[in-house]
Amino acid sequence: MDSMIIAENLTKKFNGFTAVDHISFKVEKGEIFGFLGPNGAGKSTTIRMLCTLTKPTEGTAVVGGYDIIKQPEQVR
Repeated sequence: MDSMIIAENLTKKFNGFTAVDHISFKVEKGEIFGFLGPNGAGKSTTIRMLCTLTKPTEGTAVVGGYDIIKQPEQVR
């Protein structure tokens, strides 16, 4: 199957606070994927990184075949 989203060790830190800690996952083409967790778990921060609205502190992701760090315009 083709992966539409590949996240590898995505991490986001804000002034020493770790909002997202080395999350990795794949979403295959045609797959329904739920992103659940308690308040403050880093769900919105992860989505913001995948949408290129904020850069990860560490790690990377590919969305639709485009790298979120190197090709943010194509991701959008």
